[in-house]
Amino acid sequence: MPKTVDRDEQRRQIGAALLSLASERGLDEVSVRTVATYCGRSPGAVQKYFRSKDEMLAFAAEMTGERIEARMAAVDPGLPPRAALRALVLTTLPVDAERRAEAAAQLAFAVRAAHHEALAEVRRRVDRDIREALAHWLTSAGYGHGPDPATDCLAIADAVIALSDGLALRLLYTPHAHDDLVRALDRGLEALVPAQALGETGTR
Repeated sequence: MPKTVDRDEQRRQIGAALLSLASERGLDEVSVRTVATYCGRSPGAVQKYFRSKDEMLAFAAEMTGERIEARMAAVDPGLPPRAALRALVLTTLPVDAERRAEAAAQLAFAVRAAHHEALAEVRRRVDRDIREALAHWLTSAGYGHGPDPATDCLAIADAVIALSDGLALRLLYTPHAHDDLVRALDRGLEALVPAQALGETGTR
């Protein structure tokens, strides 16, 4: 009886290999051949799932976004709002090997996307999904104010993502400054959404 192949799982394995390779050697070293070698396959085996480098890149970018959304969804909903928001941001930062690979690859994707519209559209879609997921959480946690709390939460989400992106970049090349940068995260969140506005006296 022929062996059943889980096509989605095979694509995810190749995508994970691409992320690791991009993190270790940079996106210039990524190709169908190098990814195949990295994950112990032949180029032909990889091309059964991805016809080109750009197809692999687009899939890996989407996979990274899914990983971030999954980690955000796993944050304890019982935490006080400020602590939960802090935990959400920490899920996006390169604080372990897997997330360092994701962040390094995401940076490389962003540079390539500046010159490749198809990849840029994938990046914009991933960004929108993360933005909307964060804004939905902010709305449900009571962060929105004014006549349209949902729109206010989208603006807060944009600011929080900008803070997260800046810290992620710094952590990539100054990992030894982890503690200082986490303190910067706390100061940034306090400026964006003061604890007093949420009726909290401190959640750190």
